[in-house]
Amino acid sequence: MRRLLFAPAIPRKAALSTGDVFIIFGTAALLYVGVRLALHVPRVISGPDISLRYEALPWYALLSIGRMLGAYLLSLIFSLVYGYIAARRKSAERVLMPLLDVLQSVPILSFLPVVLLSLMAILPQGFAAELAAIVLIFTSQAWNMTFSFYQSLTTMPAELREAAAIFRFNPWLRLRVAELPFSALGLVWNSIMSWSGGWFFLMAAEIYNVGSRDFRLPGLGSYLQTAAGAGNMHAVMAGLVTLILVIVALDQFVWRPLLAWADKFKMEMVQGERPPRSWFYNLLSRSFFLEHYILPAFKRIPERIDRFFQRRNDNTPIPGSAVDRKGKRSIAWIVLCVALGILGAYGAVRAGVLLVRLPASSWATIGLSLLATLLRVTVALIVSMLWTIPVGVMIGTNRRAADFLQPIVQIAAAIPATALFPVLLLVLLHAPGGLNLVSTLLMLMGTQWYLLFNVIAGASAIPQDLRDTTALLRLSRFERWRTLLLPALFPYLVTGAITSSGGAWNASIVAEHVVFGGQTYATMGVGALIAQATGQADYPLLLGSTLALVAAVVILNRRVWRRLYRISEEKYRME
Repeated sequence: MRRLLFAPAIPRKAALSTGDVFIIFGTAALLYVGVRLALHVPRVISGPDISLRYEALPWYALLSIGRMLGAYLLSLIFSLVYGYIAARRKSAERVLMPLLDVLQSVPILSFLPVVLLSLMAILPQGFAAELAAIVLIFTSQAWNMTFSFYQSLTTMPAELREAAAIFRFNPWLRLRVAELPFSALGLVWNSIMSWSGGWFFLMAAEIYNVGSRDFRLPGLGSYLQTAAGAGNMHAVMAGLVTLILVIVALDQFVWRPLLAWADKFKMEMVQGERPPRSWFYNLLSRSFFLEHYILPAFKRIPERIDRFFQRRNDNTPIPGSAVDRKGKRSIAWIVLCVALGILGAYGAVRAGVLLVRLPASSWATIGLSLLATLLRVTVALIVSMLWTIPVGVMIGTNRRAADFLQPIVQIAAAIPATALFPVLLLVLLHAPGGLNLVSTLLMLMGTQWYLLFNVIAGASAIPQDLRDTTALLRLSRFERWRTLLLPALFPYLVTGAITSSGGAWNASIVAEHVVFGGQTYATMGVGALIAQATGQADYPLLLGSTLALVAAVVILNRRVWRRLYRISEEKYRME
């Protein structure tokens, strides 16, 4: 019988490690290399004109969906590989997970000038802009999927691990038969969230300015931003209606079928009262052509991979040659690490030279801006938890409520908060708090969904037999939350809180600095500082503010989120 394992959790040491210092200096080196490449880009670049005609919206929507799909496939591959390595190798985990914390928390728009200008220096303008847009969308999609897969691997029940060991599965079979099915439900819900997060940064990915260089791509995001910049509310509404239609179509034809399919991997001893349903999934499951031609072709792919790994395991290598190959790999690995270390040290030194140019007043401004953004992130996270936990449990445990609320939540999560920013400005700019209130609300609107979707995934994964047990014992609502819901949700809450806070840091550059109707609105914050440094092509200030943010995120993650992750692994694992 399954139970929630309660054991004393002893968090590992949370102080800054050598890996954290390496990450900070490595980030500085990469930024410096990008800045050096950016100096060779032409000073004036202009993109194509964005038409605000309504008939252009279908084509723009297709272009944006194509970029989102490319970024999502890249995010899925990255999540599976990165999460697997971090969960399976403790030595790699000590570097990979702090690095992931930093990457998902640092505003991606602070890296976009470096990425975009670096690509522009070595690639044609149009291709570089497309690739940079996909990379930017990827950085808004990958992190929560990676955290979800990593959390699933580290909290997988012991009976699944023992079954894989008894059947002597090789690593590939263990991944395909046990680990991927167990993580499927969380991956699908986080995929929905990742796609919604991609919509959030689509406006920034498809139209962007670095000094006098204007990078833009035709798409739904550039349409919405151009309409908002021109103050054309009719075009903004037309773009939002098109976006909502696209979201509804994706919900019906992609996400609902995937949720209905992933429900079969849920660990429970009795079937739920009302499993997720999808009319399109039912239609496909009754397709003769799909059943007899397409599915058999796809089933051959994992079977061939199984045979490949089986033959590889059956071939016993000659001991001497194995030792020689191992020695050669070790030497090659040492040479690679030394080369990367030399390059990283050179880049870090040059970045330090660049930072020396910053006066003391700029560093004081960076410190105050960092504190202001930290306060907004904290407020946004607390407000998110107050409503997402009860609503997420309702959607995850009540199928009738899910049928009604799930489409509404997906539509609300996918509408870019940046598209609603003009409305918030007009309504709340002269209210108490002014732009501070507006920027905090924009952070909240862009990041609360990470927490909500993880709560839904956690509530959906609670086995039906455990719910029936609480009903048979006639536990009160308080006891049910204390003994079942909150302990079962804790790993998902930690993952959601990490990605939500990271998303809030990430959204700071959009929330604290905006251009609407030809006017610029900004408030004190590290996001606004990064945006101003980007617009003025002030690379020392951009580098200094980004590195200060990286250092703050590393400290917070080590002191808070890493400890909570260890507790979720050791105390609140489903057994």
